[in-house]
Amino acid sequence: MKSLRTYSIPFTGLKLGRHEFEYTINNEFFNEFEYSLVKKGELQCRVELDKQETMIILDFDIHGTVDMACDRCLSEYPQQLDIQEQQVYKFSEEEIDADDEIITLNKNDTEISVAGLIYEYITVAAPFIAVCDNEGNTPYCDKDMLDRLNKLASGDEQEKSADPRWDALKKLK
Repeated sequence: MKSLRTYSIPFTGLKLGRHEFEYTINNEFFNEFEYSLVKKGELQCRVELDKQETMIILDFDIHGTVDMACDRCLSEYPQQLDIQEQQVYKFSEEEIDADDEIITLNKNDTEISVAGLIYEYITVAAPFIAVCDNEGNTPYCDKDMLDRLNKLASGDEQEKSADPRWDALKKLK
């Protein structure tokens, strides 16, 4: 968790207005999250902080690639991600109901850790069903595995048509 300290933004000394922060997201970042779906990646994150009297607005722009395992050929391939998100922090003495869109900051808070938000945005943006682009025609796609899958799929159809029980049922028509 020590490496995640670099993803903290101390807002107490910042003047009102816009401020920019840039972060590099790599394998070390993903290793900090124990059960991460994404293990490898190379992304750039730009955070624009807009400090106002009563709130802070963070605009995230994350782009790059993460390595994912293809659900068809099981090989790793680079998945392109382009993410734009916004998070609002409000200054308040009392706790406001838990809300995903607005996070409450009290007078004792001095910094905002954006590591969890960046990780969440990347994980949510990763496709649920990961499949290589242009299947079979890329250098990272496992053509041997795809050929085996195609043989199995076509073999099942042949076995189904050769089953004598189905032939007996067709005669009943």
